[in-house]
Amino acid sequence: MANTITEITPQQLDTEQFISDKVKEIKDVVGDGTAINALSGGVDSSAVTLLGHRALGTQLRTVFVENGLMREGEAEQVVGFFRELGVEVEVVDAREEFFAALKGVTDPEEKREAVTQTFYKDVFGRLVKDSGARHLLQGTILTDVDETVAGIKRQHNVFAQLGIDPQEAFGYHIIEPLIQLRKDGVRRVGKALGLQAELFERIPFPGPALAARVIGEVTSDRVETVRKATTIVERTLKDTNAFQYMAILHEDRVTGMCDGRREFGQQIELRCWDSVDARTATPTELPFETLRGMADEIISNVPGVVSVTYNIATKPPSTIEAI
Repeated sequence: MANTITEITPQQLDTEQFISDKVKEIKDVVGDGTAINALSGGVDSSAVTLLGHRALGTQLRTVFVENGLMREGEAEQVVGFFRELGVEVEVVDAREEFFAALKGVTDPEEKREAVTQTFYKDVFGRLVKDSGARHLLQGTILTDVDETVAGIKRQHNVFAQLGIDPQEAFGYHIIEPLIQLRKDGVRRVGKALGLQAELFERIPFPGPALAARVIGEVTSDRVETVRKATTIVERTLKDTNAFQYMAILHEDRVTGMCDGRREFGQQIELRCWDSVDARTATPTELPFETLRGMADEIISNVPGVVSVTYNIATKPPSTIEAI
């Protein structure tokens, strides 16, 4: 369970010692073999990528899975960031597999499980088998474990704490160098590893990606709607110093008006959070002009949206992500 993991608090964290210890651990576990690294471009996976390459060099194959659920231009941006750091990233197109797995699924936990199984069993299972690797390196952090074990939400990257053996379930071992840290610690480690500020300061992004921001069935069209809204929200709020901000697409259509006539359209919910480690969070008190500006831009530029709202509930009882 989660209490078997010894947390390293920000006050206890010596970044250079942590990096040295984790590089040695990764080397010892992988030995002369090879490993595959799951890179999404978020803070956690980016830090793990540099830890893994410092430990393994060419023994590590770094893969970005294009699942059709990422933000606009995400793959190109991430590949470019890491090329500057001397790390080559392979992009694997798995869009058809993910949308096939999500077809008809509306329950939040079932959606997360569909993403998990497609990612670990189908996509990475195949990559591991084809490459002969026996290990997958990934950026699970302590908050992921806490939320999963407590039943708040099933994080896609938590297994051992639920009694799941990845070797039996998927055919490979999973290495989790960051599991003793929370987000603030990971940012410090990322900075010490030499990540660009654009990476170690990035706002958190969920493992299920935009599937976690579509209430109801996840289709390519619905993801495109929330993707366009996300671009507007992130551009508008990037200088707020908020912990995280996002757009959520609701399931039911709502009543709107267009050219004086009734029109049923989509509803986007905006969320913006102040937090340190994601365990608790409060809504950022954004100026009304900012909220109104985002609403106007979303309605003007995202087809089908007729309503924009702002979440003002704290975590708890709310959670940062909607699903």
